[in-house]
Amino acid sequence: MHQKKAPTLRLRLAAPRGGIFCLEAARRQKMTRRTCLGLALTATLCAALPLPALAQDKFPTKPITLIVPFPAGGSTDRHLRAIAEDASKHLGQNVIVENRPGAGGTLGPANMAKSAKPDGYTVSLFPLGMLRMPYMMKTDWDPIKDFTYIVGLSGYTFGFTVRSDSPFKTFNDYIDAARAKPNTIDYGSTGVGSSPHLLMEEIAINAKVKLNHVPFKGNADLQQALLGGHIMAQSDATGWDQFVDSGKMRLLVTFGEKRTKRWPEVPTAEELGYGVVSSSPYGLAGPKGMDPKVVQILHDAFKQALFSPRSMEVMQQLNQEPAYRNSKDYQEWAQATYAKDKQLIEHLGLMAK
Repeated sequence: MHQKKAPTLRLRLAAPRGGIFCLEAARRQKMTRRTCLGLALTATLCAALPLPALAQDKFPTKPITLIVPFPAGGSTDRHLRAIAEDASKHLGQNVIVENRPGAGGTLGPANMAKSAKPDGYTVSLFPLGMLRMPYMMKTDWDPIKDFTYIVGLSGYTFGFTVRSDSPFKTFNDYIDAARAKPNTIDYGSTGVGSSPHLLMEEIAINAKVKLNHVPFKGNADLQQALLGGHIMAQSDATGWDQFVDSGKMRLLVTFGEKRTKRWPEVPTAEELGYGVVSSSPYGLAGPKGMDPKVVQILHDAFKQALFSPRSMEVMQQLNQEPAYRNSKDYQEWAQATYAKDKQLIEHLGLMAK
């Protein structure tokens, strides 16, 4: 008797992404029922497994939003747009800058921490004010626990400017006027609790004068107010550079450890005896709970963008230097600074009651 030929057996099994597995039993050898059931079970289990690892490997698959918590046109916005443009090339997806000014640069990052998913598609500039604001008022966010630190980028050169037709020819002229007429001499900054505000408060204490502080949402609004004659002076980062170079503003003092290369004739506050030095480092952070693999991808892309020719060119224009920190170092710096700056806020008498 002739042995019957084993029938061809086909198993059509649902697979991820709608694919079909077609398994054909060997045409020339037998396949038992148990073997067929085993193959079917294995394929079914594979189809049911989630694919997070695959998704992470492909991050990003859509544009990334980068929140800049200051208005467009200021020094921070200029630098972050240059970085975003270059980071887009490394990530293979657009990095879209979204300006969300307010609360001295803390509104945008705080809202991100409370509402954005920790998937890496929404990140924010993290200004130094984030580590000070919780001491000055009640907040519903924690600057350490509610954020994932991605990368440290740079720091500011702060300066104090007046209009070119101002009667204040030097910074000492401005302080002398405040001493002669307490509470009548004003200045603007980028918001309550911002570094430009706090360094002037520290100077006022050291110089024993009373100044009127006028807060603004960001650099662009502040500069227009000064140019329009609505305030006497401004304390800010180097978004004023173009106005100083064009002769519309006069730079009276800077707040770094040494004089700037770009304006070497302008003294520092430390040099004048006011005892204040500030650079206010900044970087990028995301919501808490981000996947370390995603953090690493973002870190690598933005680190390369920081040292790109375009970023270096903008920093040179703003008289800034790279202040790179990796994710771990950036978080440790934030923790140490948060603890240390409590003393500064207490010294200035700005602690929330």
